[in-house]
Amino acid sequence: MANEREAAIQQLRDVGLRVTSPRLEVLQVLTASGHLDVEELTAAARERLGTLTSQAVYEMLRHFLDTGLVTKFERPGWPAVFELSGPPHQHALCVKCGRVENVVHEAPTPPRKGLKGWQVNDADVVFKGLCPDCRAA
Repeated sequence: MANEREAAIQQLRDVGLRVTSPRLEVLQVLTASGHLDVEELTAAARERLGTLTSQAVYEMLRHFLDTGLVTKFERPGWPAVFELSGPPHQHALCVKCGRVENVVHEAPTPPRKGLKGWQVNDADVVFKGLCPDCRAA
């Protein structure tokens, strides 16, 4: 646990953010869980901090996004979820419950036709279907 805390402190310093207890807690919750929406993140961090508002978490996430510390994944029909930035990956999205999982899969090569004049730098693939829990239900 002490190593996780030190790693979180270093991550904040590396991107030029001031180290505060709420920032540390939110970062540690994301490290442990990933793919959390603002309300889930606020509730988990609040358990350990005592008080924390959703507005404060929104503000922290804005700073984390601006510095590249976290990424945001939009889920149509559900609140967006956040995760720590890391190696490139794709996502699987359960269309029934909104669960998100990382998928290590190379992004497709852009088609040569149909994007004339474009310089494509990246592509996102989202695998949509039912998660194991929803399939079993």
